[in-house]
Amino acid sequence: MGEPRTTKVAIIGSGPAGLTAAIYAGRANLSPIVFTGVPAGGQLMITSDVDNFPGFPQGVMGPELMDLLRKQAERFGASMLEDDVSKVDFSHRPFRLEGGSGEVVMADAVIIATGASALWLNVPGESKYQGKGVSACATCDGFFFKGKKVVVVGGGDTAMEESNFLTKFASSVTLVHRRDSFRASKIMQDKIRSNPKIKVIWNTTVEEVLGDEKSVTELLFHDLSSGKRYKEATEGLFLAIGHRPNTEVFQGHVGLDAKGYLQLHHGTNTSVEGVFGCGDVSDPRYRQAITAAGMGCMAALDAEKWLETGAESH
Repeated sequence: MGEPRTTKVAIIGSGPAGLTAAIYAGRANLSPIVFTGVPAGGQLMITSDVDNFPGFPQGVMGPELMDLLRKQAERFGASMLEDDVSKVDFSHRPFRLEGGSGEVVMADAVIIATGASALWLNVPGESKYQGKGVSACATCDGFFFKGKKVVVVGGGDTAMEESNFLTKFASSVTLVHRRDSFRASKIMQDKIRSNPKIKVIWNTTVEEVLGDEKSVTELLFHDLSSGKRYKEATEGLFLAIGHRPNTEVFQGHVGLDAKGYLQLHHGTNTSVEGVFGCGDVSDPRYRQAITAAGMGCMAALDAEKWLETGAESH
């Protein structure tokens, strides 16, 4: 592949966190190289309407927002490398990053912004109707389901929180769980049981998402107790079965928690000096585009300061 490329800062990921980090690093004359990931743009690429990102009073399409952030980063000198990172070596500096194509980048500092992936059911119709009634984020999309009948799948705290949140908008919320008891905390379960707009269906799975090409119209359920399959009219399906941080390539190289999220301390520092983290890859709690962008800014500022002061002493 020829000689490795060298940079002051390499950024892994091109969602709101990675691209905001690239804007700030570019403005600091660090000429960042961004591994965009394939596909580029993170979770907002499968989000149609983004109504809660400041500065867009009429809302903005997810892919359009990512395109604007990317152009802004490129304007300040960020280089985009359309590749995933397949290998890292953080044992000595400069750090070594190898892309899936074999291209190697040597970087004085690294910002990890690889995000987290929502877990999906992987049933027919699910991917077809993502952004057309199928969502993995109630706080992002609940507003679009005013007066509609929706279904939430899951049994943990997130499923309870999302079901409660959706009752602000939806006419009814049906919470579907494949087992006969929730694993959520008791206080969250009590909230669900006391909410008249929420109905719980136990021992049931969603087997197919059906629609009219434009949006979801019904779901095919499978009652695991009786074996019966039946369809029910539904206008929205929210999945709350968890997220998986995209950290497989970093295992053994940097500190991760029990669920695989990057562990950060003193701002955006990871366990390796000169390696920083931001966005959903280190945030199982908020998972919003705006919080990811804010963390991207923090990581770039931390990296810039470290390169000025700390890097020379190591």
